Formats: sequence, structure tokens, C-alpha cells
Amino acid sequence: MRSFSLKPALYVVGMLIVVLGVFMLVPGFVDVAAGDSDWRGFFIAGAGTSIVGLLFLLANREERITLNRRQAFVLTVLSWLLVAACSAVPFFFSRLNISYTDAFFEAISGLTTTGSTVLTGLDTAPPGILLWRSLLHWLGGVGIVMMALALLPFLRVGGMQLFRMESSDTQEKVVARVNQLGLGVVAVYVVMTILCTLAYVIGGMTVFEAVNHAMATVSTGGYSTSDQSMGHFDSKFILWVAIIFMGLGSLPFTLYLQVARGNVSALYRNIQVRSFVAFISIVSVLMAYWLWWTRGMEPFDALTHVAFNVMSVVSTTGFASLDYTLWGPLAVASFFALTFVGGCTGSTAGGIKIFRFQIAWRLYRTHIHRLISPNVVDVPRYGDRKLDVDVGGSVLIFFFVYIGTVGVITLFLALVGLDWVTAVSGAATAVGNVGPGLGDVIGPAGNFKTLPDAAKWALALGMLLGRLEFFTVLVLAMPRFWRT
Repeated sequence: MRSFSLKPALYVVGMLIVVLGVFMLVPGFVDVAAGDSDWRGFFIAGAGTSIVGLLFLLANREERITLNRRQAFVLTVLSWLLVAACSAVPFFFSRLNISYTDAFFEAISGLTTTGSTVLTGLDTAPPGILLWRSLLHWLGGVGIVMMALALLPFLRVGGMQLFRMESSDTQEKVVARVNQLGLGVVAVYVVMTILCTLAYVIGGMTVFEAVNHAMATVSTGGYSTSDQSMGHFDSKFILWVAIIFMGLGSLPFTLYLQVARGNVSALYRNIQVRSFVAFISIVSVLMAYWLWWTRGMEPFDALTHVAFNVMSVVSTTGFASLDYTLWGPLAVASFFALTFVGGCTGSTAGGIKIFRFQIAWRLYRTHIHRLISPNVVDVPRYGDRKLDVDVGGSVLIFFFVYIGTVGVITLFLALVGLDWVTAVSGAATAVGNVGPGLGDVIGPAGNFKTLPDAAKWALALGMLLGRLEFFTVLVLAMPRFWRT
């Protein structure tokens, strides 16, 4: 058996931290150009972060970096934790005058593309801070896509082995495949961000606002430059631009590469994509009709705001055009249920993911058929692929762990003094990486600033667990994992 060494994982983490330190200089220069004194914090944080990363590189240098299964688990968790810890430093050093707890919450919410925030007064906040929040979304989003393509299928996390690339059975093959896919995915990500930026500028945003919101939209993150989120711009055109690009960010990025190579039908033939689009469309139309019928809202206005907020929640972006909790109990219950859905695998979206609902439905249908006709052979399939027993088991266990995690965090939040609505919606939105919760405190019109520190750390843990699909983190708590 191969010995277990942390050096390869720490070396890769060092590279990530160095890159993060370099990116910290970007909002620093923006503050310099704007004449804001916050540039010092970014430069100090960037220099310190880069030095820490270089020390990791020098201390763990090896001729050839290869990762086995256990090292891949450690790398995944350690990289997200350390990158989040370093990303919090600019917030802590800024003139926002917030604690490190708030800074870490803001950073990990950004990196996991959750979009929950503890900051207020965004309309007058330093431009560097606003850009840093959006950059964290953007970097976290592309990191999530690469992780979903490379590590999660290999690690057999929650049914993701169904999407293992070319049936790779070794990490070396996975790494090689990622090297081939990486540039293509990043190129698609960059092009999509540029197009979204241009569309927002056409809609009336300033270039700075457009860049920030484009990064938050394509990454399905949800940070805005205004406390009113997208409602600040009062533009239906901007809302529809956001709907389109939130949707695009929720689809598998590998399909865009297939389209670019000439396989135009790859998108609409994918069963995940068809189910996602159909689900969004049906829910939006039904809820818009209900809003027009019961509230008297103009049909197009109703469809615009409903489609925007439904897409925002299902894609786990977290933008808001208005406070949809004012639409009544049915709307509140509906949006709470939508919090659990999520986008497609291989996208920037969080949540349970569409493919797991599809697999669960196929397993349910097969089970019912066998109860009716025990002698009939009914093999569950996903598209043109037979569902193996381990895939179905992984998905069902994922559902159990997902709901269980939301329940445990809910109980903890109630223990530290939060009301039931805030506790349960806060836990659900954190684990689902959605952003806003429900109620007066953390609803679409509120934020997480007033929560006690213990609640913020619990929610930060929920964000990390949800983004890393639980088992990637939970496996590290098993003593057997650390035995050679």
C-alpha cells in the first residue's frame, strides 16, 4: 500500500494561494484609481498571501506531482478552507471595520457562490471591496466546475461517478483529462462573462456595475453592488439578461465545448438540460399566472419577476428583484422548496442537482413497478445508461445526508437563539449555496449581519459541506481514512 503524504496536496494548495495573492492586487489597483485608501489592505494581504503560498511550494516541492484517492480528498477540502481563510484578510483589513468572523463568512460565501452577505451600505462601499466580492464568486465558480469535472466523479461522491470522464479509474488519468478540458472550460467561462457584461452595459449599468454583476451572474453567486440587489436598476431588460445568464451558468459546461466543436444538438439532447429548462418554465408560468390572478400584477411584469426570482433561487444565485416573501404564504413555501433543487452537474450551481432528482424518480418508479409485478425485469436507466446499484445508493445516501445536515444546522441555529423561520431557511440556503433565506432577518430584503458569531460559523460550515457535496469533507472525519 502506498504511504500517505500530504506534500502533493500542500504543493497544489500553495499554487492556489499564490494565484489568489496575485488576484488581490486587482481590486487594490481599482482602489488606487478611485483614490480610496483601502488599496493598502489589498496590497498587504496580497503580499502576505503570496509569501505563504510560496512557502507551501518550497516546503513541499517534488519532481512529479501525482495524487491518489486520499490525497485528492485532502486537497479538495484543504484548498477550499485555506483559500477562504486567506480571502477573508482583505475584508478584515478594509475600512468596513468588521470582525474576522464576518470577513470569513463573506469570503466563503463568495467562494462557494452562496451569496449570503453580512455587509450593508454596498452602494457606498469601497470599489475594491465590491470587486473583490465579485472576483471571489468568479474564481469560486470556475473552481467548482473544474472540481465537478475532475475530482467528484473520481471520488464517487453522491452519484457523481455517473459522470466519470472516459471511465477513468486512476487519478493520473483524471488529471490528464482536466489538462485537456481546463483551457476550454475557462475560455467558455470568460466568453460568457464578457457577453454578460456587454449585455448589462446595454441595459444601462455602468461598466463597473456590469463587470461585477456579470461575474456574480455567470458564477451563479449573487453578490451585488447595491443593497437592493437587481431591484436597484429597475429594468426588465437587465432582469431578462440575468435570467438567461443565470440559466447558462446552471448548465453543464462540457456541453458548451461540444457545441463549440460542432455538436449543436448536445445541449437540447441532454436529459438534465431538458428537465432543468422544463422545470424552470413550468414553475415560472404557473406562479406568474397565480400572481396575476390573485395580486393583479400585469402579466409581463408578473412573468418577469417570477421567472427572475425562480431562476435565481433554483440556480442558487440569490439575486433579488423585490421581496417575494410579500407575495403571500404560497410564494414563501414555494421558494423555500425551490431552495433544495439546484442546477445541473458540471455547472456553477449548487443545491441537490437535477440529475439526482431524475435518478431518485427512476428508482422510485422501478420500485413501484416491482411491487405491482414482482417477476417483471425493470432495470432503471439514466438516458441510455443503465443505473448501477452503487450509483442509486450514492444518490439516496446523498439525499439523506443533505436533509440531515440541514436539520442539524437548523437545530444548532435555534439553540443559539434564532427564530424557527430564520433557522430553517438559513440552514437550507447555506447548504444549498443559495444566498438569501426567509423572514425579516435574512430574507431577500435583509442580510446575515445581525446573526451571532456561532450561527455564522455554523452557516459557513454548511456552505462548505454543500459545495463539496458532503462526503468529500465527512470522509476526513473517519479514523480509517488516516491509516496507511
